[in-house]
Amino acid sequence: MGTRTRAGAVAGLLVIPLALAACSGGDDGAAGEGAAEGGTLKLWHYESENGAMGIAWDEAIRIFEEETGATVEFERKAFEQIQQTAGMVLSSDEGPDIMEYNKGNATAGLLSSQGLLTDLTDVAEERGWASALPESIQTTARYDERGVMGSGSWYGVPNYGEFVTVYFNRDLFEEHGVEVPSTLAEMESAMDTFLEAGITPLGMAGAEYPAGQLFYQLALSRADRDFVTAYQTYADEVDFGADPLLYGAQTFDAWVDAGYVAEDSASIQAEDMGVAFINGSSPMIVSGSWWYGRFVSEIEGFDWGIFNFPGNTLNAGSSGNLWVVPENSRNKELAYEFIDITMRPEIQAILGNNGGLPLAADPADITDAKSQELITAFNEVLENDGLAFYPDWPVPGFYDVLVSGFQSLINQSKTPEQVLTEIGSAYDDGVANVG
Repeated sequence: MGTRTRAGAVAGLLVIPLALAACSGGDDGAAGEGAAEGGTLKLWHYESENGAMGIAWDEAIRIFEEETGATVEFERKAFEQIQQTAGMVLSSDEGPDIMEYNKGNATAGLLSSQGLLTDLTDVAEERGWASALPESIQTTARYDERGVMGSGSWYGVPNYGEFVTVYFNRDLFEEHGVEVPSTLAEMESAMDTFLEAGITPLGMAGAEYPAGQLFYQLALSRADRDFVTAYQTYADEVDFGADPLLYGAQTFDAWVDAGYVAEDSASIQAEDMGVAFINGSSPMIVSGSWWYGRFVSEIEGFDWGIFNFPGNTLNAGSSGNLWVVPENSRNKELAYEFIDITMRPEIQAILGNNGGLPLAADPADITDAKSQELITAFNEVLENDGLAFYPDWPVPGFYDVLVSGFQSLINQSKTPEQVLTEIGSAYDDGVANVG
């Protein structure tokens, strides 16, 4: 499947020149073939206004309205809001014509298997999306009849990349004589140094995705590609009572016990974790590249940077979220035209120069030095065939199970073995239901 295909086409910069004739509105700036004149496109996404994707999509909306004569009725939704209500909303007549949605078996895969998303296979061929994106990126765009990613029909279109890395406060590191770690042991030594200074070294948000992602990063430090394939696509049985998952949970627990992670972070939201880093309170956070553009915009008064999770070849990450077109969309051709515009080099360059990871930009257009730092780190992961997707993807409802489980580890109300038994049972039940 696509996860085994090295994304070598993105070496140097994470940018792939597109067959522009297929994916732009044409040299004269007219609307693409099949796009209706006028009308209204109802669009939802959950990117922050000053984040890389939010900035890029705002410009795409402006161009779309100018070229098509249509009006965009845009609503910014919270990630959790879409995550929890998408199935219900898309089953009604109240949904959007196009929306950003999370990729993976438990999200886009589930909706595709329920008949709630438009099959985009023919459109992807006609408009050049299928030839523009490498197979490793297409993994999250395609789902079989069960909703399992990596094969089957196109149900979404990704046009940026993302991965989990370590953000660090360079000024705090220098103040306390801490070097950027290259191994997990060195990272623990760095965290000990901050603890001795009375500083909690690792920002955390137990009420949302960051805790589960830290667990997964720790597990991936002992994992190989066969484990990822088994875990994500059910190619083999997964033992939640053994390494690498046991190592991930036990190490997470040990980090909480050592004080690397604050026990009161069990109820903290991801937004609060990010704001604490912006304010200079946290020496480090382990989180996604989606924060990068916002940190560029909002961090003042101290220097900061990133380093990939020390010692890991595999890292949580994938294509970015998907543009999906609900089956009940009233304006599918307009939706396809909007997707085309977001893949144009000029839009991709905006994304890349604001801290995003574009998939379809001209390399010469990425001029921002800070953005180059992020792109370089991501290319390091890609060169190792290191994208391992996300821990909550395999089965529907698994996200909430992971959040609950790792809240229990943060507040020390359960043991790692108890948490693994719970999440393993939910995983096995989910796989059985998927078939």
